[in-house]
Amino acid sequence: MKIGFLFAGQGSQHIGMGKDLYDNYEEAKNVFDNVSLDYDVKDLCFNGPEEMLNDTAYAQSSMLTTSVAIAEVVKAQGIVPEYVAGLSLGEYSALCFAGAFDVNTAAHITRERGKIMANALPKGTSGMAAILNLDEQVIASVCEEVAKDYGVCQIANYNCPGQIVITGTSTAIEKACELLLEKGARRAIPLNVSGAFHSSLLEDASKELNQVLKQFDISRPEIKVVYNISGKEESEDVTDILTKQIKSSVYFMQSIQYMIDQGVDTFIEIGPGSALKGFVRKISRDVKVYSVENTDTLNKMLDEVRANG
Repeated sequence: MKIGFLFAGQGSQHIGMGKDLYDNYEEAKNVFDNVSLDYDVKDLCFNGPEEMLNDTAYAQSSMLTTSVAIAEVVKAQGIVPEYVAGLSLGEYSALCFAGAFDVNTAAHITRERGKIMANALPKGTSGMAAILNLDEQVIASVCEEVAKDYGVCQIANYNCPGQIVITGTSTAIEKACELLLEKGARRAIPLNVSGAFHSSLLEDASKELNQVLKQFDISRPEIKVVYNISGKEESEDVTDILTKQIKSSVYFMQSIQYMIDQGVDTFIEIGPGSALKGFVRKISRDVKVYSVENTDTLNKMLDEVRANG
């Protein structure tokens, strides 16, 4: 059995996340108790308020803390991955677990990243949309066509077959959704985000993030990391990769395929929700996939992995 950990991205956060494991496992308690920011991460994760938890400026560091706490509990049960990856924000959780930086450093970086992304673009001027059941080449060509007249329009996320996320100016996204539906997309769903993440509109934000990253010591990961910017392992400096990641497409589907090609046959989603588990199932039916966010899902995963191991 070869295991890959997949760390959840922003959007699956909810009040109460991590509390069950905090109450039952010392490893989770240590993570939450060792994060010290300008707000009480533990209180926000466990008690809300929801509006604050969903605010990008707070959501990213809260999600990271929760995900790392879950991963440490899983590791303490003897489940250790050969590869790690994460969806967008989840890449920071993956890098933290892989030893690139400690959890407090990771929380500080994602707190700043969250603030940068929340304030990167004037509200209402840009956005993102999920396009369902349409060939990615068709989506790419429509984005290119729309960009000529309506401003930035790009692919943000290659999530899985049948789900591609586009990003850009509000007018471009609106026009692209209209054309993509005409070309046969099953649905075009505007996403509830504060701006066009993973687009060239975040060029200035990436420079700002680079200045933040340079304030911290970032080590080479001790576990193999598959990166969003390419869907494979990278040899360049982690700071440079993360600087690019904020304004680049997220090759999540390609990351999963890369790990499968390297022999990974079991994926464990770490973090609130089970969106990544759903993506993996659409990418390959030949691998086992679990999601862990509380004691119930942890025990279910452990029972099955140990039975198969």
